[in-house]
Amino acid sequence: MTALAEDKKTEYREGVDISIPVDDGDTIYAGAMVSVNAAGYAVAAGDTASTLFVGIAREQADNSAGQDGDINVTVRRRGLFKMSFATAITIANVGDSVYIADDNNVDLVGNVTHDIFCGIIAEYIDTTHAWIDIEPAIRQSDAAAHIADGSAAHAASAISVADAGLFTDQTEVEAALQEIYQHLKSAKGVIQIPMPVITDAGVALAAFSNGESAVPGYCVTAKGLGIRWNNHATPGAVGTKVIVPPDMDVTSNAVLHILAAKDGATVGDATKFTVAAYNNVKAAAYDADSTFGGDTSAMTGDATTKHVQEVTLTLALANLAAYPAAVELTIKPKDGTLGTDDVIMLAAWIEYKKKLLTA
Repeated sequence: MTALAEDKKTEYREGVDISIPVDDGDTIYAGAMVSVNAAGYAVAAGDTASTLFVGIAREQADNSAGQDGDINVTVRRRGLFKMSFATAITIANVGDSVYIADDNNVDLVGNVTHDIFCGIIAEYIDTTHAWIDIEPAIRQSDAAAHIADGSAAHAASAISVADAGLFTDQTEVEAALQEIYQHLKSAKGVIQIPMPVITDAGVALAAFSNGESAVPGYCVTAKGLGIRWNNHATPGAVGTKVIVPPDMDVTSNAVLHILAAKDGATVGDATKFTVAAYNNVKAAAYDADSTFGGDTSAMTGDATTKHVQEVTLTLALANLAAYPAAVELTIKPKDGTLGTDDVIMLAAWIEYKKKLLTA
């Protein structure tokens, strides 16, 4: 193919009437609405998936004994046509889109299954008849001809994404919506638990004192500010309280995370934190809510592996209360697991799944 270098007489047609090969075994009657199937052959219009409205038959085409394309049918693609409705309409429906019920009737959205668009009500006649402008449907059909399933011409899977900001790799609306909603439905929030608000049964913690003691205290180390426990068989607990966020999905588990450092002389000590958690629920009896919690995953290592570790504990969904509510936590190293270790809790937080807010 080459570009023009001189004038050319280009063939021209009005395109009001066109001739379309008919599907094998089909009969199309004059005046019937006509669609094309996925293979591109003309068929009598119907509320049928994978078909696309193309116009009104100007003649009968009987291909009942023929093969695909043995005969053609002439269809008109422009104009207002008097059409019958399968369901009653009123003058208030002028301007509404109509869809194929069968080759002789149209209907409004909601009264058909596959929404094969065939025009717009231009003028009301009576409750079962109107003048239908088919051109909007034909223009849509032209634009949507590349879509394999013509019945989905209005679907999100047929609409491309204009993403000037390059926020997504998706190319059509349906896939982009799936990506967005997957993110919304799986996104997690975090409830921060600031260390300075943690107390020992409501009493502010003092500075940590070296030596074997059940009493925890604040310390400042090379790792930063933390709450420290020394090698004691029954270490004491510290407590704090956080609100339940309005966007927390309490039908899914939440997870308590504890970031801690362990320095121990005994190889293989598997120190755990024991956690008790209480719901403080609006309108419920004070401190009468169910206890839930348990032991976190174990810290590992010894004096040669003084790295910061993360341990977790699942807060079961059956025991979580929706906003407005608070979660009260008490945290301590599990009795008998501290061994000869020094453990410093550096941070703690609750990870939760966000719900889709409707108001």
